[in-house]
Amino acid sequence: MKIGVVYPQNELKGDPEAVRRIGIAVEELGYDYLLAFDHVAGATHDRKPELTGPYTDQDAFHDQFVMFGYLAGITQRIELVSGVLILPQRQTVLVARQSADLDLLSGERYRLGVGVGWNYVEYEALGQDFHTRGRRADEQIPLLRRLWTEPLVTFAGEFDRIDRANINPRPKRCIPIWIGGFTEPAFRRGGRLGDGFIFGGTIEQVREAWARVRHHLEAAERPIEGFGRELIIFENQSLDKMVETKNQWEAMGGTHVAVLSMHLGFDSIDAHIDYLAEVRHRMT
Repeated sequence: MKIGVVYPQNELKGDPEAVRRIGIAVEELGYDYLLAFDHVAGATHDRKPELTGPYTDQDAFHDQFVMFGYLAGITQRIELVSGVLILPQRQTVLVARQSADLDLLSGERYRLGVGVGWNYVEYEALGQDFHTRGRRADEQIPLLRRLWTEPLVTFAGEFDRIDRANINPRPKRCIPIWIGGFTEPAFRRGGRLGDGFIFGGTIEQVREAWARVRHHLEAAERPIEGFGRELIIFENQSLDKMVETKNQWEAMGGTHVAVLSMHLGFDSIDAHIDYLAEVRHRMT
């Protein structure tokens, strides 16, 4: 099983030194990957309809492509994971270009996790339709793969039009696309279109979610073998409980697990790194 770290953007508040030190520490501590969450714009929740997601205008986020491009230059081994990029609020061809360059410049160390998000204010700020985000993601994912592998693309869909165009240079491989989410449409999208799925929640919740993704894999006549299964341990857990959760997930066929140092009261870069060192020691 591969073990990764979620970048603790909440407490580190956009500190550029934290990006450097956390990225290097994750590699030096022997973790397999660094995963980052995504939001372009924060928003206050006092509006109608009310925003119900976990982040507000007070939460800091780095642009994943910029941050990972920087980390690609100062690390050698760790995988860089979007967990997840909110795909439908972005231009498909631009995501294909940015992903291709990141994969090329990192030496094929990029994994693109995608989801559809919850913040309609962010969609409006980016000039995209929040209400069609699921359909748009379903169209974007196969189109990304075409843009990465075909020398010239012509496409006419509901949302994108391409007339004999390409991205150049293309990546040396078809970048893996994993799906993230908590709803039946996300599980269906994962089973039909994903190379893997990024789960979050308790073991009981994730067991049920994996059953739904597996159902959609089988319905699409796609192989379960080789399909990636990642758990982000969102709960605040003791180290003993975290190790137990990791072992349970591995026994269920999980291939990746990501740990958080957020929401534990750490107020410095050193405190996050010390905690991650202890977690890695316990999970060896």
